[in-house]
Amino acid sequence: MKLAKGVDKLGTEAVYNIFAKTKKLIKEGKQIIDLSLGQSDFKSPKHAVDATIKALNDGHHGYTLPNGIIECREAVSRKIKTLYKAKIDPERIIIMPGGKPTMNYAISFFGEPGAEIIYPDPGFPIYESMINFTGAKGIPYNMIEKKDFSINPDKILSLINNKTRLLILNNPHNPTGGFTKKQTIDELVNGLKKFPELAILSDEVYDRLIFDDKEIPTLLNYPDLYERLIILNGWSKTYAMTGWRLGWSVWPEKLVEHVFKFCVNSHSCVNTPAQYGAIAALDGSENHLNEMMEEFSLRRKLIVDGLNSLKGIECSLPGGSFFVFPNVKKTGMNGEKFTERCLHEAGVALIPGVAFGKFATDNVRLNFASSRENISKAIEKIDKILK
Repeated sequence: MKLAKGVDKLGTEAVYNIFAKTKKLIKEGKQIIDLSLGQSDFKSPKHAVDATIKALNDGHHGYTLPNGIIECREAVSRKIKTLYKAKIDPERIIIMPGGKPTMNYAISFFGEPGAEIIYPDPGFPIYESMINFTGAKGIPYNMIEKKDFSINPDKILSLINNKTRLLILNNPHNPTGGFTKKQTIDELVNGLKKFPELAILSDEVYDRLIFDDKEIPTLLNYPDLYERLIILNGWSKTYAMTGWRLGWSVWPEKLVEHVFKFCVNSHSCVNTPAQYGAIAALDGSENHLNEMMEEFSLRRKLIVDGLNSLKGIECSLPGGSFFVFPNVKKTGMNGEKFTERCLHEAGVALIPGVAFGKFATDNVRLNFASSRENISKAIEKIDKILK
Protein backbone atom coordinates (compact mmCIF):
# COMPACT_ATOMS: atom_id res chain seq x y z
CA MET A 1 0.00 0.00 0.00
CA LYS A 2 1.09 3.54 -0.72
CA LEU A 3 -0.16 6.02 1.85
CA ALA A 4 -0.69 9.73 1.35
CA LYS A 5 2.34 11.76 2.44
CA GLY A 6 0.37 13.67 5.05
CA VAL A 7 -0.26 10.53 7.10
CA ASP A 8 3.43 10.16 7.98
CA LYS A 9 3.47 13.79 9.16
CA LEU A 10 0.88 13.20 11.86
CA GLY A 11 2.18 13.21 15.41
CA THR A 12 0.65 11.79 18.57
CA GLU A 13 0.38 12.52 22.28
CA ALA A 14 3.15 11.12 24.48
CA VAL A 15 0.67 10.96 27.33
CA TYR A 16 -0.91 7.89 25.72
CA ASN A 17 2.46 6.15 25.39
CA ILE A 18 3.22 6.82 29.05
CA PHE A 19 -0.30 5.77 29.99
CA ALA A 20 0.32 2.42 28.24
CA LYS A 21 3.67 1.99 30.04
CA THR A 22 2.00 2.82 33.35
CA LYS A 23 -0.75 0.27 32.81
CA LYS A 24 1.85 -2.37 31.88
CA LEU A 25 3.85 -1.71 35.05
CA ILE A 26 0.70 -1.85 37.18
CA LYS A 27 -0.25 -5.15 35.54
CA GLU A 28 3.19 -6.45 36.50
CA GLY A 29 2.38 -5.67 40.12
CA LYS A 30 4.21 -2.35 40.51
CA GLN A 31 2.61 0.57 42.32
CA ILE A 32 2.48 3.69 40.14
CA ILE A 33 1.18 7.14 41.02
CA ASP A 34 -0.10 8.60 37.76
CA LEU A 35 0.31 12.38 37.48
CA SER A 36 0.47 12.32 33.70
CA LEU A 37 -3.10 12.39 32.41
CA GLY A 38 -4.94 15.63 31.65
CA GLN A 39 -8.02 14.80 33.69
CA SER A 40 -9.13 15.11 37.28
CA ASP A 41 -10.13 12.47 39.79
CA PHE A 42 -13.53 14.12 40.23
CA LYS A 43 -16.60 12.41 38.80
CA SER A 44 -18.97 14.16 36.40
CA PRO A 45 -21.83 16.14 38.00
CA LYS A 46 -24.69 13.87 39.05
CA HIS A 47 -27.29 16.10 37.39
CA ALA A 48 -25.48 15.70 34.05
CA VAL A 49 -25.39 11.92 34.45
CA ASP A 50 -29.06 11.81 35.45
CA ALA A 51 -30.10 13.96 32.47
CA THR A 52 -28.26 11.63 30.11
CA ILE A 53 -29.94 8.56 31.59
CA LYS A 54 -33.31 10.31 31.31
CA ALA A 55 -32.60 11.13 27.65
CA LEU A 56 -31.91 7.44 27.00
CA ASN A 57 -35.04 6.40 28.83
CA ASP A 58 -37.04 9.02 26.91
CA GLY A 59 -35.95 7.49 23.61
CA HIS A 60 -33.35 9.99 22.37
CA HIS A 61 -31.46 7.29 20.47
CA GLY A 62 -31.23 8.61 16.92
CA TYR A 63 -29.16 10.98 14.81
CA THR A 64 -29.16 14.71 15.45
CA LEU A 65 -28.10 17.62 13.29
CA PRO A 66 -24.34 17.56 12.64
CA ASN A 67 -23.89 20.90 14.44
CA GLY A 68 -25.69 19.68 17.58
CA ILE A 69 -29.24 19.83 18.86
CA ILE A 70 -30.55 23.40 19.05
CA GLU A 71 -31.25 23.03 22.79
CA CYS A 72 -27.57 22.33 23.44
CA ARG A 73 -26.39 25.19 21.24
CA GLU A 74 -28.81 27.53 22.98
CA ALA A 75 -27.50 26.36 26.36
CA VAL A 76 -23.95 27.23 25.29
CA SER A 77 -25.13 30.63 24.09
CA ARG A 78 -26.85 31.28 27.44
CA LYS A 79 -23.73 30.26 29.37
CA ILE A 80 -21.51 32.56 27.30
CA LYS A 81 -23.88 35.46 27.96
CA THR A 82 -24.04 34.69 31.69
CA LEU A 83 -20.29 34.33 32.13
CA TYR A 84 -18.90 36.86 29.68
CA LYS A 85 -21.80 39.17 28.74
CA ALA A 86 -21.20 38.25 25.09
CA LYS A 87 -24.14 37.62 22.78
CA ILE A 88 -23.44 34.70 20.43
CA ASP A 89 -26.02 33.42 17.96
CA PRO A 90 -26.57 29.66 18.49
CA GLU A 91 -26.22 29.25 14.72
CA ARG A 92 -22.52 30.13 15.12
CA ILE A 93 -22.07 27.45 17.80
CA ILE A 94 -21.07 23.90 16.83
CA ILE A 95 -21.25 20.99 19.27
CA MET A 96 -18.26 18.70 18.74
CA PRO A 97 -17.16 15.24 19.92
CA GLY A 98 -14.43 16.78 22.10
CA GLY A 99 -12.04 19.64 21.48
CA LYS A 100 -9.79 18.08 18.85
CA PRO A 101 -12.25 18.33 15.94
CA THR A 102 -12.26 22.11 16.34
CA MET A 103 -8.45 22.13 16.13
CA ASN A 104 -8.55 19.73 13.20
CA TYR A 105 -11.10 21.70 11.20
CA ALA A 106 -9.65 25.14 11.95
CA ILE A 107 -6.14 24.11 10.99
CA SER A 108 -7.43 22.28 7.91
CA PHE A 109 -9.28 25.41 6.76
CA PHE A 110 -6.11 27.50 6.72
CA GLY A 111 -3.21 25.05 6.43
CA GLU A 112 -1.71 24.13 3.07
CA PRO A 113 1.74 24.16 1.46
CA GLY A 114 3.05 27.72 1.38
CA ALA A 115 0.95 28.85 4.33
CA GLU A 116 2.24 29.52 7.85
CA ILE A 117 0.45 28.89 11.15
CA ILE A 118 1.71 30.31 14.44
CA TYR A 119 1.30 28.10 17.52
CA PRO A 120 2.51 27.90 21.15
CA ASP A 121 5.59 25.84 22.01
CA PRO A 122 5.39 24.07 24.35
CA GLY A 123 1.74 23.48 23.57
CA PHE A 124 -0.91 20.87 23.05
CA PRO A 125 0.76 18.41 20.62
CA ILE A 126 -2.15 18.23 18.18
CA TYR A 127 -1.60 21.83 17.09
CA GLU A 128 1.79 21.01 15.54
CA SER A 129 0.64 17.57 14.38
CA MET A 130 -2.28 18.94 12.36
CA ILE A 131 -0.22 21.82 10.97
CA ASN A 132 2.32 19.32 9.63
CA PHE A 133 -0.46 17.13 8.24
CA THR A 134 -1.83 19.99 6.13
CA GLY A 135 1.59 20.77 4.66
CA ALA A 136 1.68 24.23 6.19
CA LYS A 137 4.77 25.55 7.95
CA GLY A 138 4.43 25.70 11.71
CA ILE A 139 5.89 28.80 13.37
CA PRO A 140 6.30 28.23 17.12
CA TYR A 141 6.35 30.97 19.73
CA ASN A 142 8.25 30.22 22.93
CA MET A 143 6.00 29.91 25.98
CA ILE A 144 8.72 29.38 28.60
CA GLU A 145 10.71 32.59 28.21
CA LYS A 146 8.72 34.26 31.00
CA LYS A 147 8.64 32.85 34.50
CA ASP A 148 4.83 32.93 34.66
CA PHE A 149 4.53 31.31 31.20
CA SER A 150 2.32 34.13 29.89
CA ILE A 151 2.41 35.18 26.25
CA ASN A 152 4.59 37.92 24.81
CA PRO A 153 2.43 39.97 22.39
CA ASP A 154 5.39 41.65 20.70
CA LYS A 155 7.05 38.31 19.98
CA ILE A 156 3.87 36.88 18.49
CA LEU A 157 3.18 39.95 16.36
CA SER A 158 6.76 39.87 15.06
CA LEU A 159 6.16 36.39 13.62
CA ILE A 160 3.24 37.45 11.41
CA ASN A 161 3.86 37.98 7.70
CA ASN A 162 1.92 37.78 4.44
CA LYS A 163 2.08 33.96 4.54
CA THR A 164 0.52 33.69 8.00
CA ARG A 165 -3.03 32.32 7.86
CA LEU A 166 -3.81 31.33 11.45
CA LEU A 167 -2.68 32.23 14.97
CA ILE A 168 -3.33 29.65 17.73
CA LEU A 169 -3.66 30.88 21.32
CA ASN A 170 -4.22 28.85 24.49
CA ASN A 171 -5.13 30.56 27.75
CA PRO A 172 -4.90 29.19 30.44
CA HIS A 173 -2.05 27.24 28.92
CA ASN A 174 -1.42 23.52 28.70
CA PRO A 175 1.19 22.23 29.62
CA THR A 176 2.63 25.08 31.70
CA GLY A 177 -0.41 26.26 33.66
CA GLY A 178 0.44 29.78 32.55
CA PHE A 179 -2.27 32.45 32.65
CA THR A 180 -2.19 35.60 30.52
CA LYS A 181 -3.98 38.63 31.97
CA LYS A 182 -6.39 40.98 30.21
CA GLN A 183 -3.90 43.82 29.83
CA THR A 184 -1.59 41.58 27.81
CA ILE A 185 -4.46 40.21 25.71
CA ASP A 186 -5.55 43.83 25.07
CA GLU A 187 -2.07 44.58 23.72
CA LEU A 188 -2.15 41.55 21.45
CA VAL A 189 -5.64 42.26 20.12
CA ASN A 190 -4.68 45.87 19.43
CA GLY A 191 -1.62 44.68 17.50
CA LEU A 192 -3.72 42.22 15.50
CA LYS A 193 -5.66 45.14 13.99
CA LYS A 194 -2.71 45.51 11.60
CA PHE A 195 -3.41 42.01 10.25
CA PRO A 196 -7.14 41.93 9.43
CA GLU A 197 -6.87 38.80 7.23
CA LEU A 198 -5.32 36.67 9.97
CA ALA A 199 -7.64 34.06 11.51
CA ILE A 200 -7.40 33.27 15.23
CA LEU A 201 -8.06 30.01 17.04
CA SER A 202 -8.40 30.63 20.78
CA ASP A 203 -8.31 27.44 22.84
CA GLU A 204 -10.08 28.37 26.08
CA VAL A 205 -10.92 24.90 27.36
CA TYR A 206 -9.44 25.73 30.81
CA ASP A 207 -11.39 28.99 31.07
CA ARG A 208 -13.09 28.09 34.36
CA LEU A 209 -9.99 26.58 35.99
CA ILE A 210 -8.32 29.85 37.00
CA PHE A 211 -7.02 30.64 40.48
CA ASP A 212 -6.83 33.61 42.84
CA ASP A 213 -10.29 34.94 41.88
CA LYS A 214 -9.14 35.90 38.39
CA GLU A 215 -11.21 35.53 35.22
CA ILE A 216 -10.22 34.69 31.69
CA PRO A 217 -9.90 37.59 29.23
CA THR A 218 -11.82 35.56 26.68
CA LEU A 219 -11.55 36.66 23.08
CA LEU A 220 -15.34 36.52 23.02
CA ASN A 221 -15.13 39.96 24.64
CA TYR A 222 -13.54 41.45 21.50
CA PRO A 223 -16.40 41.72 18.97
CA ASP A 224 -14.13 43.30 16.36
CA LEU A 225 -12.49 39.87 16.01
CA TYR A 226 -15.71 37.90 15.46
CA GLU A 227 -15.38 37.71 11.67
CA ARG A 228 -12.07 35.84 12.03
CA LEU A 229 -12.27 34.29 15.50
CA ILE A 230 -12.73 30.59 16.34
CA ILE A 231 -13.27 29.67 19.99
CA LEU A 232 -12.53 26.15 21.26
CA ASN A 233 -14.12 25.06 24.53
CA GLY A 234 -16.05 22.18 26.04
CA TRP A 235 -17.18 20.19 29.04
CA SER A 236 -14.13 17.97 29.65
CA LYS A 237 -12.14 20.07 32.12
CA THR A 238 -14.77 22.33 33.74
CA TYR A 239 -17.22 19.53 34.45
CA ALA A 240 -14.83 16.54 34.72
CA MET A 241 -16.40 15.00 31.61
CA THR A 242 -13.32 13.95 29.62
CA GLY A 243 -14.70 10.56 28.62
CA TRP A 244 -17.98 12.00 27.38
CA ARG A 245 -16.20 13.50 24.35
CA LEU A 246 -18.13 16.76 24.29
CA GLY A 247 -16.87 20.09 23.03
CA TRP A 248 -18.33 23.33 21.76
CA SER A 249 -16.93 25.92 19.42
CA VAL A 250 -17.85 29.35 18.08
CA TRP A 251 -17.14 30.16 14.44
CA PRO A 252 -17.27 33.19 12.13
CA GLU A 253 -20.62 33.20 10.35
CA LYS A 254 -18.99 32.74 6.94
CA LEU A 255 -17.27 29.51 8.09
CA VAL A 256 -20.29 27.79 9.65
CA GLU A 257 -21.36 26.16 6.38
CA HIS A 258 -17.88 24.71 5.90
CA VAL A 259 -17.75 23.40 9.48
CA PHE A 260 -21.16 21.79 8.98
CA LYS A 261 -19.79 19.91 5.94
CA PHE A 262 -16.72 18.76 7.86
CA CYS A 263 -19.00 17.40 10.61
CA VAL A 264 -21.10 15.56 8.02
CA ASN A 265 -18.00 14.06 6.46
CA SER A 266 -16.30 13.02 9.69
CA HIS A 267 -18.53 12.20 12.66
CA SER A 268 -22.13 12.80 11.42
CA CYS A 269 -23.28 14.06 14.82
CA VAL A 270 -22.40 14.10 18.49
CA ASN A 271 -23.77 11.41 20.83
CA THR A 272 -27.44 12.33 21.27
CA PRO A 273 -28.19 11.56 24.95
CA ALA A 274 -24.82 13.02 25.98
CA GLN A 275 -25.94 16.38 24.60
CA TYR A 276 -28.82 16.40 27.09
CA GLY A 277 -26.31 15.74 29.86
CA ALA A 278 -24.23 18.63 28.50
CA ILE A 279 -27.24 20.96 28.77
CA ALA A 280 -27.79 19.92 32.37
CA ALA A 281 -24.12 20.56 33.18
CA LEU A 282 -24.32 24.10 31.78
CA ASP A 283 -27.69 25.02 33.26
CA GLY A 284 -27.36 23.24 36.59
CA SER A 285 -25.72 24.07 39.90
CA GLU A 286 -22.02 24.94 39.89
CA ASN A 287 -21.40 23.56 43.36
CA HIS A 288 -19.49 20.71 41.73
CA LEU A 289 -17.13 23.16 39.98
CA ASN A 290 -16.71 25.30 43.09
CA GLU A 291 -15.82 22.28 45.23
CA MET A 292 -13.39 21.07 42.59
CA MET A 293 -11.63 24.44 42.41
CA GLU A 294 -11.37 24.68 46.19
CA GLU A 295 -9.67 21.30 46.22
CA PHE A 296 -7.45 22.18 43.25
CA SER A 297 -6.27 25.30 45.08
CA LEU A 298 -5.09 23.18 48.01
CA ARG A 299 -3.43 20.68 45.70
CA ARG A 300 -1.74 23.44 43.70
CA LYS A 301 0.00 24.79 46.79
CA LEU A 302 0.90 21.30 47.96
CA ILE A 303 2.56 20.27 44.70
CA VAL A 304 4.36 23.58 44.09
CA ASP A 305 5.74 23.73 47.64
CA GLY A 306 6.66 20.06 47.46
CA LEU A 307 8.49 20.32 44.15
CA ASN A 308 10.37 23.45 45.21
CA SER A 309 11.57 21.61 48.30
CA LEU A 310 13.31 19.02 46.11
CA LYS A 311 16.96 19.30 45.17
CA GLY A 312 17.48 20.84 41.74
CA ILE A 313 13.81 21.52 40.92
CA GLU A 314 12.28 24.94 40.29
CA CYS A 315 8.51 25.26 39.96
CA SER A 316 6.39 28.35 39.29
CA LEU A 317 2.89 28.74 40.67
CA PRO A 318 0.40 28.08 37.84
CA GLY A 319 -2.32 30.64 37.26
CA GLY A 320 -4.75 28.23 35.62
CA SER A 321 -5.46 24.63 34.50
CA PHE A 322 -4.37 21.77 36.79
CA PHE A 323 -0.76 21.45 35.60
CA VAL A 324 2.65 22.47 36.88
CA PHE A 325 5.69 22.61 34.60
CA PRO A 326 8.84 22.55 36.74
CA ASN A 327 12.37 22.95 35.41
CA VAL A 328 14.57 20.00 36.38
CA LYS A 329 17.87 21.06 34.79
CA LYS A 330 19.69 21.50 38.10
CA THR A 331 19.07 17.83 38.93
CA GLY A 332 21.64 17.03 36.25
CA MET A 333 18.96 15.47 34.05
CA ASN A 334 16.90 16.73 31.16
CA GLY A 335 13.13 16.30 31.18
CA GLU A 336 13.14 12.98 29.33
CA LYS A 337 15.72 11.36 31.60
CA PHE A 338 13.99 12.71 34.69
CA THR A 339 10.63 11.34 33.52
CA GLU A 340 12.11 7.92 32.80
CA ARG A 341 13.72 7.67 36.24
CA CYS A 342 10.56 8.87 37.98
CA LEU A 343 8.50 6.17 36.30
CA HIS A 344 10.87 3.22 36.75
CA GLU A 345 12.64 4.13 40.01
CA ALA A 346 10.13 6.28 41.89
CA GLY A 347 6.93 4.81 40.49
CA VAL A 348 5.58 8.22 39.47
CA ALA A 349 4.24 8.83 35.95
CA LEU A 350 4.65 12.30 34.44
CA ILE A 351 5.32 13.78 31.00
CA PRO A 352 8.61 15.21 29.60
CA GLY A 353 8.42 18.77 28.34
CA VAL A 354 9.62 17.81 24.86
CA ALA A 355 6.33 15.94 24.39
CA PHE A 356 4.84 19.43 24.01
CA GLY A 357 7.53 21.11 21.91
CA LYS A 358 11.18 21.69 21.24
CA PHE A 359 11.75 24.54 23.71
CA ALA A 360 10.94 22.60 26.89
CA THR A 361 13.84 20.13 27.04
CA ASP A 362 14.44 20.79 30.75
CA ASN A 363 10.84 20.75 31.93
CA VAL A 364 8.30 18.09 32.89
CA ARG A 365 4.52 18.26 33.30
CA LEU A 366 2.68 16.97 36.35
CA ASN A 367 -1.02 17.27 37.01
CA PHE A 368 -2.33 18.13 40.45
CA ALA A 369 -5.80 16.82 39.69
CA SER A 370 -4.96 13.71 41.68
CA SER A 371 -5.57 13.37 45.42
CA ARG A 372 -3.49 15.23 47.99
CA GLU A 373 -2.38 11.86 49.33
CA ASN A 374 -1.07 10.84 45.91
CA ILE A 375 0.68 14.18 45.43
CA SER A 376 2.43 13.93 48.82
CA LYS A 377 3.50 10.35 48.15
CA ALA A 378 4.78 11.30 44.70
CA ILE A 379 6.92 14.10 46.14
CA GLU A 380 8.37 11.69 48.71
CA LYS A 381 9.17 9.10 46.05
CA ILE A 382 10.82 11.63 43.72
CA ASP A 383 12.83 13.04 46.66
CA LYS A 384 14.34 9.60 47.28
CA ILE A 385 15.76 9.25 43.76
CA LEU A 386 17.31 12.72 43.93
CA LYS A 387 19.31 12.07 47.09
